[in-house]
Amino acid sequence: MLTLADIIECFTGNRPVRITQQIRHVVIDSREAGPGDLFVALKGEQTDGHLFVKDALARGAVAALVEQDTPMECDSIDLRPGARPITEVSLPVCLHVNNVLTALQDLSGYWRGKFRARVIGITGSVGKSSTKELTWTVLSRRSRSGTLRSEGNLNNEIGGPLTLLQLESRHEYLVLEMGMYARGEIARLCELAQPVVGVVTNVGPVHLERLGSLEAIAAAKAELVESLPPNGTAILNYDEALVRDMASKTKARVFFYGLDKRANLWADEIESEGIEGVHLTMHYKKESLHVHVPLLGRHSVHTALRAAAVGLAEGMSWDDILRGLQDQQAQIRLVAVPGPQGSTILDDTYNASPASTIAALNLLAELDGRKIAVLGDMLELGSYEEEGHKLVGRRAMDVVDILITVGKLGRTIGEEALSQGMPGDRVCICEDNASAIECLQGQIEPGDYILVKGSRGMQMEEIVAALGKG
Repeated sequence: MLTLADIIECFTGNRPVRITQQIRHVVIDSREAGPGDLFVALKGEQTDGHLFVKDALARGAVAALVEQDTPMECDSIDLRPGARPITEVSLPVCLHVNNVLTALQDLSGYWRGKFRARVIGITGSVGKSSTKELTWTVLSRRSRSGTLRSEGNLNNEIGGPLTLLQLESRHEYLVLEMGMYARGEIARLCELAQPVVGVVTNVGPVHLERLGSLEAIAAAKAELVESLPPNGTAILNYDEALVRDMASKTKARVFFYGLDKRANLWADEIESEGIEGVHLTMHYKKESLHVHVPLLGRHSVHTALRAAAVGLAEGMSWDDILRGLQDQQAQIRLVAVPGPQGSTILDDTYNASPASTIAALNLLAELDGRKIAVLGDMLELGSYEEEGHKLVGRRAMDVVDILITVGKLGRTIGEEALSQGMPGDRVCICEDNASAIECLQGQIEPGDYILVKGSRGMQMEEIVAALGKG
């Protein structure tokens, strides 16, 4: 377990043997602070963590990582370069650094260096979270208690370090999702995490607004494979040229997966069984294996291939890999839950892009029953924003019986469906979630399938919650 002495040693190079205070958790939200915790006072776009140091300490935190003076009585330790040696401390304590975010990252790198866990890095525009979860279930067949994964959306320059600080000596593996908003962020995460296996799912227009082109996005994602050691493995999607071309950017062994026979691991004979999952045949070397995975939609085949590829790269048996692929815990993105009037809600509110939304609509098309889609804004598409929403609108027109859109960009989905010939009485264009819920009332019938999907910022889980109460 991380200790206060570890933190001091990380920044000063000296370990005070008389300081033995353990750190239970590292938190960035004062409301989550408890006895024995370290509160990290990050500065954000909306607020400043320094405003909540007093609250965190009042809740039991024994230390706060700060970069400015805080108006309260607590012991103060200077961890900045040139500070005097530290031999003792009174709790609670404020630990002063030059930059809190940089210090959090440096501390996570220091802590990661104490353990021999093999880190599996996963990046890509779509499918990171589902790949992380399925990879975790596969590797957990080798060691359930010894396999750690990043939780929720802890995949950026803050979430990655928080996950690394959860490492313990029992962990053999860490499956780490790696997101990014700008060039250099994945490289920095790799510097801290030291991955030995890197998985790239795909390259799409997510974050196009920030990076400007698909080639720039690909270059940012490629930082993962560029960071791998020569004895590592780069697991790349053969079906996408921008990902396939990353093979030339790594010193590690390259392992291709996909639907193309030229890949190292490839699949065919794909049959979707709707909400019951997907059947496929996997081919590897001279082996062909018939597999059923409890994931929704044909697009889940690539997810299964990625997780299987990690298992193969780590020397696992096919028996353990297949057992991991069949674990029900892996379905975290698009999940089927009971809805009102005997309907079924397909909850895919975790996030959205044109590719993932069309994939969800393709799943909807495979189901027997009346189909309703509630689709919200897809954010951060940049110059692809209008075209991406129009593509979704055209596919929705082909698939759904009732289309409900939410938000300013969602309006483009609805307007495109109307322009393609969808009857006006089957399209409801809403400004917010409350209006969408109102529009749904009285329209749901027994046996309906209701897809709810939008970007995380749209908080469309509110719609799912409201339908569940119905």
